[in-house]
Amino acid sequence: MKTFQDQQRSKDVRRQVCDRHLSTVYARVAQIGRPIPRSQRTNKLLPPLGRGGWGGGESALVSGWSHVPQPSSAREWFVAQIHASGGQCPPPLPKGGSYEVSSIARGMERRVAVRRPNANLARWAALLGIVAAFISVTAADGMAADKPGPSAAGVEFFEKNVRPLLVDQCYSCHSAGAKKLRGNLYLDNEQGWLKGGDLGPAVKPGSPKESLLISAVRQDDDLKMPPKGKLTDAQIALLTQWVEMGAPAPAATAASTAPSKRTIDIERGREFWAFQPPADPPCPSVVDRKWPQSDLDRFILAALEAKGLTPASPADKRTLIRRATFDLTGLPPTPDEVNAFLADQSNDAFAKVVDRLLASPQYGLRWGRHWLDVARYADSNGLDENVAHGNAWRYRDYVIDAFNRDKPYDRFLLEQLAGDLLPPDGTHDRLIATGFLSLGPKVLAEPDEQKMEMDIVDEQVDTVGRAFMGLTLGCARCHDHKFDPIATADYYGMAGIFKSTRTMQSFKKVATWYEISLANESELAQKAAHEQQVADKKKTIQTAIDDANKQLVAAKGAGFELPKMPEPLYPDETRANLKKLRDELAALEKAAPEMPMAMGVTEGKVADTSIHVRGSHLTLGTLVPRHVPLVLASATTPAFSASQSGRLELARWLVEEGHPLTSRVFVNRVWRWHFGRGLVGTPDNFGALGERPVNPALLDWLAIRFQQNHWSVKALHRLIMLSSTYQMSSAENSRAAQVDPENRLFWRMNLQRLDADAIRDALLAVSGTLDTKMGGSMLHVKNRAYFFDHTSRDSTDYGSRRRSVYLPIVRNHLYDMFQLFDYADPSVTNGDRASTTVAPQALFMLNSDLVVQSARDLAAGLLNGSEGDDAARVVRLYETAYGRPPSDAELKRASNYLGRFDRALGPAEAEKARLGTWQALCQVILASNEFLYIR
Repeated sequence: MKTFQDQQRSKDVRRQVCDRHLSTVYARVAQIGRPIPRSQRTNKLLPPLGRGGWGGGESALVSGWSHVPQPSSAREWFVAQIHASGGQCPPPLPKGGSYEVSSIARGMERRVAVRRPNANLARWAALLGIVAAFISVTAADGMAADKPGPSAAGVEFFEKNVRPLLVDQCYSCHSAGAKKLRGNLYLDNEQGWLKGGDLGPAVKPGSPKESLLISAVRQDDDLKMPPKGKLTDAQIALLTQWVEMGAPAPAATAASTAPSKRTIDIERGREFWAFQPPADPPCPSVVDRKWPQSDLDRFILAALEAKGLTPASPADKRTLIRRATFDLTGLPPTPDEVNAFLADQSNDAFAKVVDRLLASPQYGLRWGRHWLDVARYADSNGLDENVAHGNAWRYRDYVIDAFNRDKPYDRFLLEQLAGDLLPPDGTHDRLIATGFLSLGPKVLAEPDEQKMEMDIVDEQVDTVGRAFMGLTLGCARCHDHKFDPIATADYYGMAGIFKSTRTMQSFKKVATWYEISLANESELAQKAAHEQQVADKKKTIQTAIDDANKQLVAAKGAGFELPKMPEPLYPDETRANLKKLRDELAALEKAAPEMPMAMGVTEGKVADTSIHVRGSHLTLGTLVPRHVPLVLASATTPAFSASQSGRLELARWLVEEGHPLTSRVFVNRVWRWHFGRGLVGTPDNFGALGERPVNPALLDWLAIRFQQNHWSVKALHRLIMLSSTYQMSSAENSRAAQVDPENRLFWRMNLQRLDADAIRDALLAVSGTLDTKMGGSMLHVKNRAYFFDHTSRDSTDYGSRRRSVYLPIVRNHLYDMFQLFDYADPSVTNGDRASTTVAPQALFMLNSDLVVQSARDLAAGLLNGSEGDDAARVVRLYETAYGRPPSDAELKRASNYLGRFDRALGPAEAEKARLGTWQALCQVILASNEFLYIR
């Protein structure tokens, strides 16, 4: 019997997920409002999946089920929930088989078994049966499952965005602390908004259109709230998004307008694992002494042996080089590279492959892109004024170059937070690096300049916390952090550092961000010379006007008064000369030399910041000196001077030996990018709402080795990739799958789908059309210019053959292919990309211009190559796309396909259609799971 999750979850986790699924299905049934006969449930709730169904059983791993948006279609919603549970789609049915669902009371395992009944049901009909069975079971059981707790992300969204809004706008009339409760409606607790007041429930989770609260704040009808003025569009959007998410809130949601009486126990807070400095653990002893190739392996093997498990067998060499090449460069290996590795029988053959890949310029493009996800890189501002970040590309190129040169991570961090405060080093790197703090989205048309400033500071505090420390510091802007020992005073201690930093050139609408000049002496001299030419030309024009006025006064005689606009009275010759001079001035100004500039920050007016009560700059509380969160304070805690913002002190503190978070967070990111899952499953959150490390000793061991190796990222790659752990196959093990179905202990290598960048780049690479030119901008609009005209059309061209990392990233209007394949949201820090499976992805591989043209280019290359016959071309095709030759059956099938065309069309017609015939074959190969997945 094989579980539906393909043994990808532990029993404990699976129980929780199934309970969540049951409860959410109950909610769906309840929303329909009436029982549905069993015979009608499939039609009413679940329209047929259609041919292709879930995409052929690909892995559908995502970071968490709660992050999957809920489509309006119940069928799509339920499929999304199953996908998001962390498992794989059902394997193909055995001939004549179907799926049988068994449902057991909560607290026990729920599984889908593969049996061999007599009925010969189609696979997709069986999948529909699964969903229908889940629904019928839940309807029969009533509300047997416990109500699921809110997701960590949902609670975080509520605490950061919704609670402060409710406190500020609603609590004075709709809370336990209100002087007079209006409408018998409480909005300070979950029961209050679900039960509602005199007009009925205020919130219907998942349905903004049916939620009275949303209707009231939109002021669509007679009910208009708040009564003193409408919320901003951004505030309404936040409330709407919250309801769409299911109105998540902490288990005990009872806020008050009074200051929080909760006392943060710093000493107790420091007992939490993430706030304790990494300890260098001894390498554990293991029974199987032959398997480990390094001390890293001993930590993995000891955890497996403790559960009675054994690691998977080693991957074959073809699998290993394909995995490593995609990992380090984002490109597939060439047939020649594969063959060279196969021919190398030395003990260090794979080490040589790793070193070659790390030395490749393509390495920086791949791993720079990973960091750009964390840095929320984008080529446009997004939000209200989607104008071009015309010089953001310099930061992108800086990141790529830093990875290629193996810039130590501690220096990398210092430059991004305080590069402008470091001593000059002969390059502009340290200045360009501060673009990290400037790249975030900003509401540039915000009329309240102080609010805009604090919103920018908030975005910077939150980004620095998540990116470098794995902490959600932004949650403490309006109140003490509800889960971590971070006080509001700690937040404003950090906010003072960034308020003392100049990020904006001007806050006047439309606001402009600050940019750093990178011009050298020659460029500055050229600019000065041009400015002098412009000044001289203006002086010439003014002189001509003055002379013409004198002549006009003399010609008109005594008593003539010069009008405000005398130019129409000038002689034709004079007016023609002035027009000529002005045209020359306009051309001269247009030809101004463009000075190299970079987005970045500099020092501002240094000052501490007061606590903003409920996050509002209009209500100030106690002045807070700049400081780091007290729970992280130690003997090395920096003292902030009155002459600098404190960014340099903050950065140096982050890379101090013994800092509990910095090295842990980064090595966990690298582990996640190699294995598809971090040792801590929430790479941007090491706090209480984040996951606990599955192997804390290994995490600490890696963090300390990272620092001992001078923060070398390439050394960290070698340490991980030259281990037996990395070199395992993805082979199934039924015993391990039962004990650790989610593979948290890493008993095998996870199957991973290529991300959006790698899919596109791989298509171009195998077709022979990839442009490997590096650096520079591909924007078609000038700096600070708008991406959209009055038609709301974005004319950005994505047809380039360059690597995906160079394509423009336009906030609010991402490249369609990127959105389809789970690209990171460029507005927020994201160290983890989802990997969803939806039907449009298959349609893209069948119909997109990119795939069709890549298949055609690949076919043309095969036909024009040196291979002598079609069989040799098929072998080359498989080696190029998959890194392996075809099996005998695959070769025979391809040859039969080509032969049928020849026989059906005849020799003459077949020759004309030859390119199209091969193009179709190539597209089938490129659209397959084997091309899109790494084993």
